[in-house]
Amino acid sequence: MSSRHDDAISNRYEFVCLYDVENGNPNGDPIASNSPRVDPTTGHGIVTDVCIKRKIRDYMRMFYGNQRGFDIYVRHGASLSRQDQKGFDAAKSAGSKGEKSAAFREAMCSEYFDVRAFGAMITSAIKDPSLSREAGQIRGPVQLTFGRSVDPIQPQEVWITRMGISSKPSEGKGAGLGRKSIVPYGLYRQEGYISANLARKVTGFSEDDLEAFWDALTHMFDDDRSSARGKMALRTLVVFRHDSPYGNEFAHNLFERVNVLRKNKDAAPRSYADYAVSLNDTDMPDGVTVEKRVWDSMLS
Repeated sequence: MSSRHDDAISNRYEFVCLYDVENGNPNGDPIASNSPRVDPTTGHGIVTDVCIKRKIRDYMRMFYGNQRGFDIYVRHGASLSRQDQKGFDAAKSAGSKGEKSAAFREAMCSEYFDVRAFGAMITSAIKDPSLSREAGQIRGPVQLTFGRSVDPIQPQEVWITRMGISSKPSEGKGAGLGRKSIVPYGLYRQEGYISANLARKVTGFSEDDLEAFWDALTHMFDDDRSSARGKMALRTLVVFRHDSPYGNEFAHNLFERVNVLRKNKDAAPRSYADYAVSLNDTDMPDGVTVEKRVWDSMLS
């Protein structure tokens, strides 16, 4: 096994992050006119896992640029078939079908940070007869749940005047109307898992990769400003570290140690100060340590 796999993380992790939005749209639904995603049954807001992964990818791309080993596989404007060529070039010099498949996976994991972290479904490799089907099915060690708002949200439509129009205006009508869908305020909770087993056996996700991931997760909103997301911030990041690659406690039991309560249930929340966040870090299970990487907005 390569030295890159020898450098893979040897501890399992779970983490909880809290982030909020003020007068913005954290994750629009493309089939609902880009309105904020909402659970229709409960009214809670939703942020998909791929939304957060996109922000992490964009941060890594901005911070590391073209640094070898930290390129991003899934990025705007990139042809996946061209990205796949790095794997096919590596496979050419291998012998058997199994060796070619292993060389392909190794090259893709070595080159692309997001493949090492999140895995990938590489269609061109799955369909290529010279490779085994598993060559393009790469399971990544880092996985996220959907984010969900702590309380139900009340999306609003804000109408604006558009002075720039795309068609020939009627006489006397030089402006039109546009709209923005916003959440006045929402605090979202998202949880994640990092598997040492998949890091060691599949992608080689290393300790350096792990620190880069924490950094990207902490600062993912800093360079993602737009008119739709002008004010979003990571408020809390709590990490649970297991001594074992297979874990020392059930993930759900650890997640339940992070509690978020609204201080005044009779008033609609409009800021992070309207919530009380607590962490029960007493009597931690044997083999599990907890770290407040971000706490009460104090970035370190």
